Amino acid sequence: MAQADTTDGTTGSTGPWNGSAPWNGRRPRPRSRWRDGRTWRRGSLTATLAVAVALVMAFHTSVPDSVGNIGSLVETFLPWFGLAVPLLLVVGLLRRSALTLVAVVVPTLVWLDLFGGLVTGKSAPGGNLTVLTHNVDAANPDPAATTRHVLAAHAGIVALEELTGRALPVYERGLAGAYPYHAVEGTVGLWSRYPIRDTQPVDIKLGWVRAMRTTVATPYGDVAVYVAHMPSVRVHLKGGFTAGQRDVSAAALGEAIASEPLHDVILLGDLNGTMNDRSLAPLTSQLRSAQGAAGDGFGFSWPARFPMARIDQIMVKGVVPTTSWVLPDSGSDHRPVAATVEVGP
Repeated sequence: MAQADTTDGTTGSTGPWNGSAPWNGRRPRPRSRWRDGRTWRRGSLTATLAVAVALVMAFHTSVPDSVGNIGSLVETFLPWFGLAVPLLLVVGLLRRSALTLVAVVVPTLVWLDLFGGLVTGKSAPGGNLTVLTHNVDAANPDPAATTRHVLAAHAGIVALEELTGRALPVYERGLAGAYPYHAVEGTVGLWSRYPIRDTQPVDIKLGWVRAMRTTVATPYGDVAVYVAHMPSVRVHLKGGFTAGQRDVSAAALGEAIASEPLHDVILLGDLNGTMNDRSLAPLTSQLRSAQGAAGDGFGFSWPARFPMARIDQIMVKGVVPTTSWVLPDSGSDHRPVAATVEVGP
């Protein structure tokens, strides 16, 4: 029996012919990109990038500082490497790359290991002393407003950095009613509800005073309180992340604290570095961060309008942090940070 001619010039059943069976009248369904046999080959570059991000986070201490202090720069903004995870995940989904989706698990696990503990709240009840530190900004246009923000925290001890001759009288007048005791050394100062003694500057190898030490006689025992403003760091196209002077000052401050005779020590100040920054090892090796021990979230304090890093620190030895938090924008380029600690046995 003769077959009917088809529209494409072949013989057989009407419609397209697949070479093996008569056409059933249905248009073939396109194969899904998830089942096209290439999901484990597609996206190799994105998968490699995911693994590279994981390696940088996991081995950030191995990133060299010899070229532009790149290691310290990476460590300053290390938590933000986690943003690569959702970006890579989206790329993997768009490209239908199973290889990428599996690779993204690696930086996810590394980030959670490093910073997962900061996502959950660690504050606890208790504590008998609240302390606050704030870089008030030498160019602050309204120190009186900043003073009101500081007073609203009701701290027992307040440390201020970047004090200027013009603004210092404003802070002294504004804080006098709540803090009957205060001392200023160079551009840093401390205000206290409790008596202070043995105040002296601390040499952090700058040539001028940006650090001090005093004894605060709290009702729960004497506490050595250090206030410091580490030299600023800069990012230059030619010089990279310039932090050499900051590192020298951190080492000098670390030596001073190591020789401190009192058991209870609190360091307040703008350290111009995060707890991940290896250059602050002279401090982080003997003190712990109140925010890391008792904070809720990352506690970013700088820049004030859109905080991206925690460079204002409250660090302790001997006392136990129970709560740590960041205050709202006060008009400075930094945000104030505060913590409640337990002093005494």
